[in-house]
This record gives sequence, structure tokens and C-alpha cells, in this order.
Amino acid sequence: MITAFDWNDVLRWSKGAVRFLDQARLPFEVIVHETTDYRRIVDAIKRLEIRGAPLIGIAAGYGMALAAKKFSGPNFGKDDLEKAFRAFASSRPTAVNLFWVLERVRKLLDQSPTGEIPARMLDLALRVHEDDRKRCKAIGRHGLPLVGEGGIILTHCNTGALAAAGGTALSVVFLAHEQDIPVEVFVDETRPLLQGARLTVWELRQRGIPHRLIVDGAAPHVMRTFPVTAVITGADRIARNGDAANKIGTYMLATAARRHGIPFYIAAPLSTVDARIEKGDQIPIEERGSEEITSVLDRPVTLPDTPVFAPAFDVTPNELITAIITDAGVLYPPFSSSIPEALERGGDMTAEQE
Repeated sequence: MITAFDWNDVLRWSKGAVRFLDQARLPFEVIVHETTDYRRIVDAIKRLEIRGAPLIGIAAGYGMALAAKKFSGPNFGKDDLEKAFRAFASSRPTAVNLFWVLERVRKLLDQSPTGEIPARMLDLALRVHEDDRKRCKAIGRHGLPLVGEGGIILTHCNTGALAAAGGTALSVVFLAHEQDIPVEVFVDETRPLLQGARLTVWELRQRGIPHRLIVDGAAPHVMRTFPVTAVITGADRIARNGDAANKIGTYMLATAARRHGIPFYIAAPLSTVDARIEKGDQIPIEERGSEEITSVLDRPVTLPDTPVFAPAFDVTPNELITAIITDAGVLYPPFSSSIPEALERGGDMTAEQE
């Protein structure tokens, strides 16, 4: 079990700079970068050095704080802040948490006296980060009863402390392990970038949680041959009707889980709900470069110039989702009622504080 890594270095503000773990280098290299340039944060998000919907939002908050810090200098004006804002807004189109944070940034820019923008921007970023910590803990608490006496949990991509301030889907697993509830996690490798193999396995090993790595295509076979308690994944954006966009391959898992009578849960903060979107076919789906499919770890695996279709996400229809585990509680179908009711109850803690 590795104990040297400081989990605070996944992402944090440190003495006027942002420190972040380069997730693209895991698990073979543990490299923490430090920068005072917001453009480096934008680049890190695009290159998946910083990833996971909640963490992307937090990173954008810190990045705008870096931009605002420069704003106090003689050669940096409000147009430059707008440029930084647009750079973050275009970095990853599917993760709604990014835009959830940027909406608060926009409100701050519009309402703050010029001289107070740098201090207020940093305060906002720090509060967003702390807010996400609280949300992740709440997701774990609400989701824990759903795993009962434990057993096998199947998951996809990475939904732990590398993706959010404390984890979304994996926060349930972490809490079960802390309370000595026996759990074993079957981890999809998660092609094409292997977030399951590279990141989730690394996190579970760090914490001493039993796990097995499987290829993505083995998941239905695992459901058929092992007593899987539940499938739990995260989400990058959830429509008002409960349709959920998540890492490509999630839809396949939900379909197989329904076939085998296994509960399929989405775990995400309520901020992942995009209240402006009624259903999943309105969610923008990011497409990645062909090289992410035609090579593995920079090694070509197919013929040059092979045509590629590379969506980074898919949308799981709400009828395949047993429940959505949020910081505001567990939401059950019909989601067209339970989600708006949860939003109205006020799960948006950050908005209330501003």
C-alpha cells in the first residue's frame, strides 16, 4: 500500500499558485505541477491532467483566481479576464460542473467593484472546493445503505478523489470500507484512456480496498457469473428527466445491469444536474482525437489513417437508472419529479452562500 502521496495535492491553492497532480502520468509516475498561469490550468483540463466533472469545475475556479490575480497588475484588464473565462468555457463541453462554477464567476465579475475582484475570486474558488468536499461526503452517506452488507460493486472510469474533492461513486465504496463493510470492486479498464486501469486501481490500492481489473467487454459476463451487489458510476451531466451523460461505455453497463436484475446507480452532486436541459439528447457530447483510439500509451494498435468515431461520453436513458445518489439524498423515478423537487429544496449550497 502506497502511503507517500498527499491527497491534498490532487488539486489545491498554495501560496498564490495552483498545485495539481498530473493524472495523465498515473499510475507509473506521480508528478505534481505548480503554476501561476491560468492558461496552464486550461491546458491541463484539455489534456486530462485534471479530469472528473467536479474537479474540472474546481480547477476552473482556481484558474480564474489566477487570472484575477494578474488582473491587479498594470498591463492586465477586464478584457483579459473575459478571455480567461472563454478559455475555460471551451475546455470541456460535456462536464456541466464547469459551467456551474463559471456561472458564479460571471455573477462575481458583473457585480464586484474592480478593486475587489482578485480577493473575491479566490474566496469563491476556495468555497467551491470546500463545498465539493461536503457534497462528496454526503453522497457517501446517502449511498451507503444501498450497498447493504457489502459484496461486489462494479464501476466504470474513475469517480474517486482524483475526480472530485472526495469522490462520487467511489465515495460510497470508501465509506463502506471505512466502516468495515466487506466490498470488492470490479473495475472496468475504461477504454480508450484507461481511467479505470490507471486511476481507479491506483486509488483503491492506495486505500487497501480489494479490487479486480476487467476489460470493458467483460462486464456483462461478470454480472452473469458473480453476485454483483450493484453497479455504481458517476455522471458528467444529468438532464431534468434523469438521463445521464457519463464516460463512454456507461450505457452498455446500464443495459447489462437491467438484463441481469442488478441495481444501476448514478452517483453525482446535485450540481451535475443541468436544469436547462430536459432530456439526454440535448446534452452536448465531446468527441476526442482519433489518436486516443488508434494508439494505447502512445503505441499504435491499428493501421495508419484508420477512420475513427471517438465520443468521450454516452447518455444512459433514465429508465435504466435505479436511482441517483446525490448530496441532497437518493432520488428515485420518476426523475422528472424527484430531480426538480430536489433542486427546489436547495441542494445548491454554494449559490446560497454567495
